[in-house]
Amino acid sequence: MPMDAMQQLRIALWQCQPRTDDVPRAIADLADRASVAAAEGARLLICPEMYLSGYHIDSATARRLAQPADGEWARQIGAVARDTNIALLYGFPELAGDGTVYNAVRLVGNNGVTVAVHRKTHLFGEIDRAAVTASDRRPTVFHFEGWRLALLICYEVEFPEVVRRLAVAGADLVCVPTANMPDYDAVQRVLIPARAFENQVYVAYANFCGTERGLDYGGLSLIAGPSGATVVEAGTAEGMIVGDLDKAALRRSRHMNPYLAERRPELYD
Repeated sequence: MPMDAMQQLRIALWQCQPRTDDVPRAIADLADRASVAAAEGARLLICPEMYLSGYHIDSATARRLAQPADGEWARQIGAVARDTNIALLYGFPELAGDGTVYNAVRLVGNNGVTVAVHRKTHLFGEIDRAAVTASDRRPTVFHFEGWRLALLICYEVEFPEVVRRLAVAGADLVCVPTANMPDYDAVQRVLIPARAFENQVYVAYANFCGTERGLDYGGLSLIAGPSGATVVEAGTAEGMIVGDLDKAALRRSRHMNPYLAERRPELYD
């Protein structure tokens, strides 16, 4: 890959209404949006939390729709990634080998091969607990097109310790598929820019919009940069936003704001 391509990364966030309990439609719509994002030069398209199934579902629906991370739905989405030449990050109910159902996200490369899978560790209220099990597996940092990425899901990004650990491990970009409600707009307005600034990383937060089984979603998807400024943001309607991440800007910001370099962990419990 050319060096300039590794220095910049264009990503797209798709803010959409849930395709509740309609996986074939979700995959078809994803294929359509992937084509559009790729045509705009994006190398990665991020969808919301539990995109394939819908978020506000009960345990019976989650179990009925759950598949292994390498199951049939995954193979179909891998084909979409290959056909459109863009990496895809999407949420889905994952069926583990022991029968446990997790709220998970999968990143598949533009070659159709799985890059990373993450299971949600911090569950939000009874909505999550009624449908899935919390994971004890830590999120990790991995390489993607010359960048170091990490995956979180919704509520997890609201815990500063989680993001700080990923930043210390070398993350440049934290991707966060989410299903956040209007009562918690402060997450987009305050916490996401703060997480990006205090950890000197980019944070991409892709939310649902509209209503699902009586539950409203707030939209306001965004990419926040290490300066704390917003790179690009959405309103509350369905649509796609595209933003550019830049390694040079990341280096400049880390030089000006050396929070990670000047930590004194021996003083922290």
